[in-house]
Amino acid sequence: MPTHKPNAKKETIRIFMLGGQDEDGKNMMCIEIDGDIYVIEAGIKFPDPKESLGIEYVIQDISYLIEHKDRVVGVFITHGHDDVVSALPYLLAEVPSHVYTCPLAARQIQKKNRQMKVKGAHIHTVKRHDIRKIGGRKVVFFPITHAYPGTFGVAILTNQGYIVYSGEFIEDYDDLSDNYRGSLSALSKLGTEGVFVLLQESKGADRPGHTSPNHRLAPYFSQILEQNDHRRVFVSVYLQSIYRMQEVIKTCIKYHRKMLFFTEEQQEMMENLKAIGYEVPEELIIDKKHFNNDLKDIVVIIAQQGPILFRTINNIINNEVKPFEFHEDDILCIASPIVPGAERVFSSMENDLYKEGGEMEILTSHTVSMHPSIEDLKMMLFLLRPKYYIPVKGQYRLLYANAQLAMDMGYNPNNILILDNGQVAQFENGRLVSCRMEMELQETPIDGNKDWDMAGVVLKDREILSTDGVIILAVGIDAKTKKIINGPDVQTRGLIYLRDAEYITKDVAKIMEDTITADVEKKKYDNMETRGHIRDKVTKYLLKQTKKRPMILPVIMEINSKK
Repeated sequence: MPTHKPNAKKETIRIFMLGGQDEDGKNMMCIEIDGDIYVIEAGIKFPDPKESLGIEYVIQDISYLIEHKDRVVGVFITHGHDDVVSALPYLLAEVPSHVYTCPLAARQIQKKNRQMKVKGAHIHTVKRHDIRKIGGRKVVFFPITHAYPGTFGVAILTNQGYIVYSGEFIEDYDDLSDNYRGSLSALSKLGTEGVFVLLQESKGADRPGHTSPNHRLAPYFSQILEQNDHRRVFVSVYLQSIYRMQEVIKTCIKYHRKMLFFTEEQQEMMENLKAIGYEVPEELIIDKKHFNNDLKDIVVIIAQQGPILFRTINNIINNEVKPFEFHEDDILCIASPIVPGAERVFSSMENDLYKEGGEMEILTSHTVSMHPSIEDLKMMLFLLRPKYYIPVKGQYRLLYANAQLAMDMGYNPNNILILDNGQVAQFENGRLVSCRMEMELQETPIDGNKDWDMAGVVLKDREILSTDGVIILAVGIDAKTKKIINGPDVQTRGLIYLRDAEYITKDVAKIMEDTITADVEKKKYDNMETRGHIRDKVTKYLLKQTKKRPMILPVIMEINSKK
C-alpha cells in the first residue's frame, strides 16, 4: 500500500464519482490526493424491470481504478446496504485493496468474498471514533446515526483541510445504543480544525424539517399487534435494514409475541448481530421445523433484498411455500419501502393478496427513510463550515435542492459543485482550478453469472430478441460434395406475421441456398465464414423489407451420406 506523505508546498486534489450522481444507487466516490486514490463506497443499482431483460443489478464502470490500481490506498465502506457495498467483490476481484468498514459489514463482506472466491483483499474493522494513518494521511472515522449499526462518516486530512464525506445519517437525540449514536462533538471538532470540501448525500434534500422522529415505524407496528392479538402477522423487512428489523423485534418482545425468522440469511444475520452484542430472548424464537399453521400469536419476519423479498411474500400468499398456509385473517405488514426496481413485483404481490382475502398494512407509508432532511443537512453544514460543498447521491433534482439549501445558508454559488458521474473537480493550492468531464463511463450489468464481463453482450442479445425477434435458418449439406440435400428450413419468432409475408421466408431461404452454392463454386466455403455471409445478406434484406434487425441464427449441418 503506497504511503506518500502530503507535500506541504503543493497538493493536487481530484474528486470524482463513478456512480451515484443523478441516479438511485451504484454509489462510488473517489478522492485522489497527489495521485493516491481513496474510494468511498461500492454499491449496486437495481434496474428498471421494464428495461432489465433479466439483469439482476448494475455496477460501476471501474476501468479507471483498474488502470490505476497501484495507486488505490484504501476503500471505505460506511455501512452494509446494497447501494454502498454490493459491488465491492467485483472491485476487489480487479483491484485487491485494503477495505475499512464497520464490524457487521465486515462479516458480510468476508462472506461474499468467500462465495465469489475473491482473493488479495484486506478487510479492516473500524471502530467509531477511530483515527487511522492510511496512505500516509490522517483519516478520521466519525460516528453517525443510520439504519445500520456502526455506520460512520469519513474525513481525510489534506494540507488544505479535511475532505469530509457525511455518510448517510440522521440526527436522533433520543437514547440510542452505541451502535447507532452519532456525535455532534466529533463533527464540531472537524469544523474547528478546518474542512476544505464536504460531500453530503442528497436523498432527503427536498424534505422539510428533521427526519427524526418520522423515521420510526415502531409506534405503528405496536398498534397492529395491540389491536390484533389473536391474528398471525407477516412482516416484510429488507435484510440489510437492521434498524427496521430491530424495531420489529423490540415491538414483538414488548407484546410477548413469538417470532419466526423466515430465511436462512436472516438467521445468519441474527447470529452476526449477537456477535456485536444484540440478543433476542430464546423463548420468543420459533424454529421453522416447529411451526404449525394453528399458531395465532406468531409474527413471521421475512427479510430479503430488493424485488426478491416481494416475490417470496407472493409465493407465501399463493400457498407455494411449505409449511405456510396463508389465511384470510392473516395480516401482512410492509416495513420495507418499495425501492426502485421492485414496483412491479410489489404490485403483483399486492394484487394476489387481495385475491386471497388477506389484509395489508403499509407501515412505511407513515414513515420516511433514514436519510437527512433539509434541517439535518443544514446542521452538518453549520458544524463543518466547508470551503467547498459537493452534493452527492441522488437524482439531479435532489442534488440541485441540496445545492440550493447551501446557497440559502449564504454559501458562494462558485464554491458549490454539482458533478456528473465521470466529471472531475480538481483543486490546487486550496482553490478549484478545473471541473470538466474526463471519463466516458459505461454501466456494467450483472445477470448473476460468474463471467460478469459478458453480461453486457447478453443484455444486448436480450434487447434484440425482445424488440425485433429471431429468425433461424437450417440447411443440410453433403459433408463431402457440399451440395444441399435438405432444406433450407426457416423459422421466425417475434418478427413477422407469416400469413401476410410468406414471400419473406422464401426469399430468405433462397439467399441461404445461393450463398452456400456461390461459396462452394468459388472454393471459399467454410462453415463458420459462410454462416457469417448468410447472416450479413439476410440482415440487409430484412432491414429493407421489415425495418427490423432480428437475431439471425444460420445453421449448416454437414451430413455424411451413406454409400
